[in-house]
Amino acid sequence: MTKAKDRLIYLPLGGAGEIGMNAYVYGWGKPGQERLILVDLGVTFPDMDSTPGVNLIMPDIGFLKANRDRLEAIFITHAHEDHVGAVGRLWSELQVPVYARAFTGHLARLKMEEAGQDPGNVRIVAPWPETVAAGPFKVSFVPISHSIPESAGLVIDSPAGRLVHTGDFKLDPTPGVGEPWDEALWREATAGRVRALVCDSTNVFSPHPGRSEAGLPAPISKLVAAAPHMVVATTFASNVARVKTLAEAGHAAGRSVCLLGRAMRRMVEAALKTGVVENFPKTITPEDARDIPRENLMLIVTGSQGERRAASGQLSRGKYLGLTMAEGDTFLFSSKTIPGNERGVIRVLNAFSEMGVDVVAENDLYHVSGHANRPDIEKMHALVDPEFVIPMHGEHRHLREHAKLAEANGRRSLVVVNGAMANLTGATPHVVDHIEADRVYLDGDILIGALDGVVRDRIRLALNGHVIIQVILEEGEPLGEPWVELVGLPETGKSRAPLAEVLEEDLGQFLMRAGAKTLRDDAKIEEELVRVAKKTAQDEIGRKPEVTVVVSRLEA
Repeated sequence: MTKAKDRLIYLPLGGAGEIGMNAYVYGWGKPGQERLILVDLGVTFPDMDSTPGVNLIMPDIGFLKANRDRLEAIFITHAHEDHVGAVGRLWSELQVPVYARAFTGHLARLKMEEAGQDPGNVRIVAPWPETVAAGPFKVSFVPISHSIPESAGLVIDSPAGRLVHTGDFKLDPTPGVGEPWDEALWREATAGRVRALVCDSTNVFSPHPGRSEAGLPAPISKLVAAAPHMVVATTFASNVARVKTLAEAGHAAGRSVCLLGRAMRRMVEAALKTGVVENFPKTITPEDARDIPRENLMLIVTGSQGERRAASGQLSRGKYLGLTMAEGDTFLFSSKTIPGNERGVIRVLNAFSEMGVDVVAENDLYHVSGHANRPDIEKMHALVDPEFVIPMHGEHRHLREHAKLAEANGRRSLVVVNGAMANLTGATPHVVDHIEADRVYLDGDILIGALDGVVRDRIRLALNGHVIIQVILEEGEPLGEPWVELVGLPETGKSRAPLAEVLEEDLGQFLMRAGAKTLRDDAKIEEELVRVAKKTAQDEIGRKPEVTVVVSRLEA
């Protein structure tokens, strides 16, 4: 009998095959006994089509919960919600130390506090060359530029060799806020034999080198200065460099600047408290902003992705904290629309247009991406020079294209999607197992599984409408007529009579004809009333609604 050999595994639970909800497991040891670390624990956001009413979507960490005794630590690469957003909600299921740099750690601690967890479980780590020991792994945070301060890639040393996990990155030597891309630092930190590079794939289809944040202040300042009335600008709240650029443009144009939206204020406060930003332009409160002449005011607001409850969404529907948009105002989207958010953004754009607001959107003069483009990804490959490349952070088409890019340059690669466990130990990486890697929904204050049926039932109710039937029986006989209530259905159908009355008539006729055996059996009554109601509704309105039957018995 051959003794099982130790192996190095990589298992994405989120972020591989999608953009968002990042969670990546690494492990070393004998099969089924590996000591594990988790890199990032993020969220993604719901939409009304597939997840109506849901607040947030998180990775299913059932595998980690089942193997909690093997999990050593969680490492957070940066403070974007899709990397840190689930820490507070899911930490209690894992209960291991969380490591992050100062800015990221500050925000992670706030999330822990909000979830009723001890923020002391988030430990602040200095950047490379400081190392954190976690079981068989030694992990270092290597500063890298991105669209949020203090982002880091990870150098992960294991008994089977070195791994480099880029996190989200771009090669920006002048990011404005946060550390610039430092090629010499990365060359030094990743020197030696690198087993695998696990690399951001987001912009693999963008053929030109990425642009620097430093190219934006001049055109943004020109636009703000030339606007005749109030200027409102939105960007990702976490992009502190961009928020600072917008605020500086407002001040340079002689405008009072007001930040609107909790997330934006929180990010700026975190940047100031952790020393990421030292001189942020002075801002005023929304109450003071109401008294400033429109031509002397600039608002910087949340909601660049069309979120209904964010400041821009509420302004598009009329008013937010007493402030309104008016004809001749300018609204700037200093952002890119994330795939899947197009309808929400277009809704906001059209609402502002109907108000007579001049909207500037999807213009490269006023936005640059926070992710590496194709030539920059190639440059990272060449610098790290790994034995093979594992694409991450992207939809399947991004991962596949990234793998092709690596292979075209003579490097082995493997597409590993959520739930696929890859063995990185041998001559060629290969998938050895598949793990349940679904989603968990935060629905109100409760976590529910994607397969629990709650959201599925909600979708069915939304699509089909709902009929509630109440029946009272006394000593096995109907007492009066059935009573019907409609939710989300037309009041009248083809017969031009009230739909509820037509249903009550047909249901009553059935009960009058029903035999004693049926009337004694609640389940049989329910089954038959549902059948009659669906048939009548189909005949009347061309739709089979969801039906709930309530049977009450009055017994002597």
